[in-house]
Amino acid sequence: MTAETVLANARIVLADEIVEGSLVLRDGLIAAIDPGAARSGEDMGGDYIIPGLVELHTDHLEGHYAPRPKVRWNPIAAVLAHDAQVATAGITTVLDALRVGMDEDADLNADDIRKLADAIEDSVTQDRLRADHFIHLRCEVSAPDCLRAFANFDRDERVRLASLMDHAPGQRQFVDLDTYAYYYQRKLKLTDSDFQKFCEKRMAESAMNSGPNRVFIAAACHERGIVLASHDDATTGHVDEAVEQGVRVAEFPTTEEAARASKQAGLGVLMGAPNVMRGASHSGNVSARTLAGDGLLDILSSDYIPFSLIQSAFFLGDVVEGISLPQAVAMVSKNPAEAVGLSDRGVIEQGRRADLVRVRVDDHVPVVRTVWRQGRRVA
Repeated sequence: MTAETVLANARIVLADEIVEGSLVLRDGLIAAIDPGAARSGEDMGGDYIIPGLVELHTDHLEGHYAPRPKVRWNPIAAVLAHDAQVATAGITTVLDALRVGMDEDADLNADDIRKLADAIEDSVTQDRLRADHFIHLRCEVSAPDCLRAFANFDRDERVRLASLMDHAPGQRQFVDLDTYAYYYQRKLKLTDSDFQKFCEKRMAESAMNSGPNRVFIAAACHERGIVLASHDDATTGHVDEAVEQGVRVAEFPTTEEAARASKQAGLGVLMGAPNVMRGASHSGNVSARTLAGDGLLDILSSDYIPFSLIQSAFFLGDVVEGISLPQAVAMVSKNPAEAVGLSDRGVIEQGRRADLVRVRVDDHVPVVRTVWRQGRRVA
């Protein structure tokens, strides 16, 4: 029997306009969009219906697995807790960001990361999850064990994205050593002398490992059809290197110069939704609001706060001049989906997946009321 659901009396956010009417969902797909139609069905009460959100970079899962230093939670339970939180934030497709390459500040190791990946795969296979889960490998190319950890995923078909990161001091995100000290010296509780040695070690590892690891991982990803992202580009030189390596997404450029160069090179510029909501980067880099206002922002990521994704879309659509709600919603749905080759979702259109979110805005805060994945209610 054909499964059909009708969502009536809704404000439907399409790719380039908002229409009032009804949606027909059939067999997991959007079967019809009826503007102004007075269909019988489930009354949405004038709430918005937007595409299910697509999240490309969240390391939120690791916090559920290791909620405190040296504490490890059951990996399947951690995946389920993470999944519940992202789904109720309106995220129907998530690329869980797992680190590849460890350094001194990491509480996890490569075995922990593999356990999480296995828990994701097992949970998908057993149909335990509300959202559709894939994997994003956050490759710390300066780390000595980066390639060994990357090899743990050489047969993992759930990997759709890999980012090339280098968090060594004195460059990219941490050009300002005072910011680096605030972040790492405090976290690791190092004396000034020990912190200086720590910085020297990190910079030496970066000089030795970053270049060859970037080349190896880029080649491996191209061979496997995995999309590449750069990370924390600060200069046009960084962007030129990314383009040469076949990167398609520029994650968190730290300067307007790098964002503009990325945009001109045809890369999708991704910034953090928390940056949008706070009005500034947590590490003192370029504001995502500034990039949005200048037309240099394509994709938003919740990064470390899942609910910030839907917040930022409605905020940009309401506050930033020149950005409509459909354009802002595309930054959290259509654009990220297209960036990683998920052409079956991300926009409300006949024949697309019925991944949808019902949203009511109360006092400028979007309230997620219902979430559907492939036409099935999941939250």
